[in-house]
Amino acid sequence: MRHPACNVPPFAEASGESGPPEASSAMLFQTERLSVRRFTLGDAPFVLRLLNEPLWHQHIGDRGLRTLEDAQTYLTTRLLAHYEAHGFGSYCVELRDTGEPMGLTGLIQREGLDAPDLGYAILGAHHGRGYATEAALATLTHARTDLGLDRVVAFIDADNVASRRVLEKVGMRPAGTYTAEGEHEPCLLYEI
Repeated sequence: MRHPACNVPPFAEASGESGPPEASSAMLFQTERLSVRRFTLGDAPFVLRLLNEPLWHQHIGDRGLRTLEDAQTYLTTRLLAHYEAHGFGSYCVELRDTGEPMGLTGLIQREGLDAPDLGYAILGAHHGRGYATEAALATLTHARTDLGLDRVVAFIDADNVASRRVLEKVGMRPAGTYTAEGEHEPCLLYEI
């Protein structure tokens, strides 16, 4: 996924976990301002809120989550199942000082991609503070140091200028286009 020469600095603090992680809420890594952990079923209210943010719908897509039950099903069949299948996935981002969930970051192994896909999303109330860049950079460090991945990709809508800036800030570079499963329009593909 990532080039071995990637020079993402050691931003995350190691969690001490080894092997395939279980679906727990134990912290995986931290940054100066953020704590990152696996999602649990107890995160259903937050997942429902995040996946219904206007920018999530615009740039990622409407996942059809309308109730807490929908969010629990999404957690079970998508997020928690991904941990079981791959040993990594999407993680809950919390403010380190308060423990408040405020975003998502992580790596998704998608069919048709030869490397995990970096993803991140922050609640609109927390935009403009550099949290997405901080979370993405820490996730790339986690990918390299904790998971041993040598390549990571990311894809975004061509009109998602803010996300493009995040990818460039964390050292990812353009690598063509990618059409996600079920989509008709190609996205910009980045790699590191």
